[in-house]
Amino acid sequence: MTDDAPELRASDADRERVAEVLRDALAEGRLDMTEFEERLDATYSARTYGELAPITRDLPVGGEGAAPRVSMTKRPAASGEWSGRVTGGEGSSTWAVAVMSGFQRKGHWTVPRRFNSFAFWGGGEIDLRDANFADGEVVINCVAIMGGIDVIVPPGVEVVVRGVGVMGDFDHRESGVLGDPGAPRVIVTGFAFWGGVGVRRKVTRAEKLRIREERRQEKLDRKAARGELRSSVRDDVADAHHRMLDGHRDMLREHRDERREQRELRREDRDRRRRGED
Repeated sequence: MTDDAPELRASDADRERVAEVLRDALAEGRLDMTEFEERLDATYSARTYGELAPITRDLPVGGEGAAPRVSMTKRPAASGEWSGRVTGGEGSSTWAVAVMSGFQRKGHWTVPRRFNSFAFWGGGEIDLRDANFADGEVVINCVAIMGGIDVIVPPGVEVVVRGVGVMGDFDHRESGVLGDPGAPRVIVTGFAFWGGVGVRRKVTRAEKLRIREERRQEKLDRKAARGELRSSVRDDVADAHHRMLDGHRDMLREHRDERREQRELRREDRDRRRRGED
């Protein structure tokens, strides 16, 4: 951790690197559970480098004696091109555990070559939609025992599911879909025992807004084209009729979308109850 500018604001990736050191220290017996929870709470509530630095000052990193160093040079945000999201290097987080609790990996983080996750009487979410990837092929290993883990991937990513369910469910619906050129390949492995592992493909919120804006612009273009051809009262009446039909179709589409979302929410709620999360 840098001491050059302790007042500099820390990022989510900085906090996640410190949290990873704490998890390693817990696994090695350097911290007991109480100390781990106290330091983890302090990590995720830290706002600056100065607040993060003392948390791991007495812990080794990767077998060395130095505390984790946070780079002062930030990489630019990844572009929408897949080549900009396969970054190489190490992942910002390599494992996650939920024991009668929950975990999340989402937002801007770097997926390692292998990510291990475990849920026992708990639940977890691994969201790859805004993530970068340490390699062109990554493995997400999920073990769910009387719990559930959801893996969310963006469109364009190839997904291979090799997990199994034992008195539980391991979702294979997204397996086998070919990816975009240059897109990473995500292999989901593991097993579910009296639990479930779900694999879903969803677009990001930004992509939803982009699609909505494209539809709006197309509608405006159609109206403009009709306006150029309008030369009589008949055209005015036809244009008003088209607007009414467009509004009716939009209303029906929104109604269908709302019903679909409600069905998905009910299905997710049933899945959580079946996995014993409620």
